[in-house]
Order: sequence, then C-alpha cells, then structure tokens
Amino acid sequence: MPPGAAADDPESLVHERLLAEHETLFDAVSACADAVASRWDGDATTDRDAVVPPLHEALRQHGVLDHVPTMLATGADALGVRLPAAPVAAPPYLVVTATGPVVRATLPEVGRLVVSVEVFTVDRSGDAPTYRRTEGDAGEILTVELR
Repeated sequence: MPPGAAADDPESLVHERLLAEHETLFDAVSACADAVASRWDGDATTDRDAVVPPLHEALRQHGVLDHVPTMLATGADALGVRLPAAPVAAPPYLVVTATGPVVRATLPEVGRLVVSVEVFTVDRSGDAPTYRRTEGDAGEILTVELR
C-alpha cells in the first residue's frame, strides 16, 4: 500500500497493522531469501527449483513457516472480524510461491484476505522466466489484497 493511503481503505489498514506487528517476521523471510539468492551464480536464475524449494526449506528450517499464518489473524483483527478457523502452515492457508510466501483465508463478511511477502520477482519477458531477489523494505515487499 502506498504511504498516506486512506485510513478507511481496508487493505491499507491491514497492510499498516502487519508492518507494525510483524517486523521481525519480514526480516526473517528476507534473510531466508537472501540465503537462497546467495547460492545462485550471479544475481538471477532461470531455474525455479533454485528458488521455491530452497526458500520453503529455509523458511521451515528457521521456524518462519510456523509464524507466517499469524499474519492472517492480525489482518482479521485489523478488519474487526475473526478467522473462522486457526490457520496452519500448510495449504490452503500457506503456500510458498516463486515470489515468496502467500497466506490466505476467507473472512466472514469481508471476503478472501490474501497476504504476500514478495521477496523475489519473476521476469517472464525472455525465453525462460528469470527470478531475482526483490529490493525494498517490508512495506514494499508486503502485498495485501481483499478479493
């Protein structure tokens, strides 16, 4: 969410609450992504298997995966609703994608809350997708969507 977004924008409310309450989680996800990218030959790779499985494993080894779903409870709280069930660190609540971890849950009367921590970008303009480490702070790598 852009700085100064309207306070009555629910996505902005969730975004700001997540930034305020989960700074160490974003730092941990970023550290895992740095470790994954450090194994590449150069600043990018076209090998998806050099991104997703190693990121998932790094997040698991450092205990980060267990904490990522807590962002859903924080988001629900920011919206003034309760989660219908306790999210777990597994599908359908949590998946590790080529861009980073994504958590999602359907919230009563609100819709589907999707929170992404985009620590990698995917450039699909060439013959093969190219994966790069995302630059930016937590506010720039965090994406919140209500669908």
